[in-house]
Amino acid sequence: MTRKPLLLASSSPYRKTLLERLGLPFTCASPDIDESPEPDESGESLATRLAVNKARALADRFPGHWIIGSDQVACLPDGSVLSKPGGHEQAAHQLRQSSGRRVLFLTGLALLDADSGRLECLCEPYNVRFRELTDAEIEAYLQQEKPYDCAGSFKMEGLGITLFEALEGRDPNSLVGLPLIALNDMLRRWGRNPLLENRPEPEKT
Repeated sequence: MTRKPLLLASSSPYRKTLLERLGLPFTCASPDIDESPEPDESGESLATRLAVNKARALADRFPGHWIIGSDQVACLPDGSVLSKPGGHEQAAHQLRQSSGRRVLFLTGLALLDADSGRLECLCEPYNVRFRELTDAEIEAYLQQEKPYDCAGSFKMEGLGITLFEALEGRDPNSLVGLPLIALNDMLRRWGRNPLLENRPEPEKT
């Protein structure tokens, strides 16, 4: 299969930093999609649908690319979805809801060939067990990190780690926003192996 340049369908600095870890060249572009959930849509369906829609939204603008889309939602034990809070008050409400509970984070991932329409997608689950949080801790955390653009109202790569009792899942990168293990698997199936592409040239003797 012909290798095509990679495009990350995101303006998120967190996803950009994660994708850089694979050592493959890529560019970024921001998709413009409606992220509203459909009536009675499950968290898994929403995360996967948004990841696919992000990739497809850029296909016409970027022919000749393999496009990576990703999106994340968080689900409380009762199935209710925690989206990006957008502001302080909603973020505080989300953290009070999560306090002392297990929250399921679902990260949708899509890899799309802009030319052929070939698509591979999945939803990566990751469980977070929040410790019991006081109102003072919630307020102090939000004032310091302001995670208002993050599903679940925390930044796992920062002080968010202080909010947890335990993390449970196969790929902690998915909690930041991009499941690198699953993406690596997809890329290898499509003929791109980051390990082999990143090999240094043998020294000449």
